[in-house]
Amino acid sequence: MPPPGFEFQTIPLTKHKKPKKPSPPRDPAAVALANGSILGVGYGMLGKRLLAAAAAVVTVTLVVLLVAVFRELWLEIVVLVWWVAVVAHGWYLAGKLAKPTLPGAVKKQRLFGLAVSLPVLLIVGLLRFDSARIEQDVADARRDGDCGKATHALDGRWLGHRIANAPLSAEQDDTARACDLLRRATTDLDAALDGDAAKLRAGIAGLRTVLNDLPGHEKMVGNTLDRFLHRLPTDDPCDTKVITDWLGRDHPNRTVLDRAGAVVPRIAPKAIVECGDDLMAANNWTLARERYQQLIDEYPKHDLAPRAQKGVTLATQAIELANVRQLLSSTAGGQPAYCSTPAPYSAAVPYGAASPNRALFFGNAEYTDRLPPEWKATDAADAVVIVCAGAAEMGAPVRTCPYKATLSPLGYTDVTFKKVSIPVKVYEVKTGKLVVDTRVEIGGATCPAVLEYQTTGYADFGPPSEVYVTPADPDVHAGFSPLINP
Repeated sequence: MPPPGFEFQTIPLTKHKKPKKPSPPRDPAAVALANGSILGVGYGMLGKRLLAAAAAVVTVTLVVLLVAVFRELWLEIVVLVWWVAVVAHGWYLAGKLAKPTLPGAVKKQRLFGLAVSLPVLLIVGLLRFDSARIEQDVADARRDGDCGKATHALDGRWLGHRIANAPLSAEQDDTARACDLLRRATTDLDAALDGDAAKLRAGIAGLRTVLNDLPGHEKMVGNTLDRFLHRLPTDDPCDTKVITDWLGRDHPNRTVLDRAGAVVPRIAPKAIVECGDDLMAANNWTLARERYQQLIDEYPKHDLAPRAQKGVTLATQAIELANVRQLLSSTAGGQPAYCSTPAPYSAAVPYGAASPNRALFFGNAEYTDRLPPEWKATDAADAVVIVCAGAAEMGAPVRTCPYKATLSPLGYTDVTFKKVSIPVKVYEVKTGKLVVDTRVEIGGATCPAVLEYQTTGYADFGPPSEVYVTPADPDVHAGFSPLINP
């Protein structure tokens, strides 16, 4: 323990800061020149590190906004004002802190400031000059409507051009976008030449987008459209017809289509008729008739209208003939469906206009097969009438003769010989109308010396009281002749 009255010697614990080393004197002009780099280098020369960092951050932020967001002149002016402000503030701040500076040091400082700012200014100036050169090439390409030339010029740009002249770069980007849209439109229009209406719609929509959203590229749009129109008509008239149908519609905002619409009347009529001809050759008569009728409806005074009218007639007749053949090939109740639901074939010869009236015979082949070949048609296309014959029935009596009958009280029985009566309907092929509804009576030989007949069971009750005559071929011909040779 210390003796009484002893006091501890105290030592202060507070650490004294070293005096801040004063920054060396800086020339105002040198600081202003260094700040001309717009990156705050002049503030660094004054030892103002935070101020230098803040200046650099503001500069980078403005450049990013100018390049990526607001690529407009007003923001470029803001950047210029910021540059002037930084230079002036650097001059002011250095002057406020001015201290005597050796002449040799001033020269070095100014050379340093110039070395920092001059490359920046020189690079920006050269890039702006190069941007102007590129823009001149792009403007020439826009004037000529040459997207290839414009794209070649724009390929020479890089990020520096966007930083040095953002507004001009934005205009050039519009041209790049326009050419990209036009390339895609060209691809769609090329595909549309195969008759793809969806691709045609997409291609024209691309042209409209360029005109509406990217003004100044009208010549490029016109050249793209002309390239497409010059390839019309295509080798396939039906493909051309699809294209002209779409182009000829009443579209809203026809700015793009004014020139295309003028082409339609020149190429559409021939394409429509030739498309009808191709469809006729492919036996697609329904669509062929629609094509021919389309020309008559849309171009009634065109030189091809008579040809189209003839096409309508031929297509209609082909449809009718196909329908008649179908009805004759299907059966209903032992006879073709035609016999109950006849249909016309307008190209056929009228009934009674020629002799014989060649016919297609259906039903009762026992007798119709015995008719002369010259009376028979081979197909509905060369038939005048369709004859539908029913089952044979007993007709008018011709003669009655007695025949021996063992079980008869008289020892004989009378047998009456009757004509063959066949119900017949005759339809005119040309109109499908029923022209004759009658019974054909066929005569023949009667009372043969021996009458053959069939009986049932073991008892012979004699021959039936009524039997058919026995027709010869001339008898059959005579019965049907009034129908074929009226």
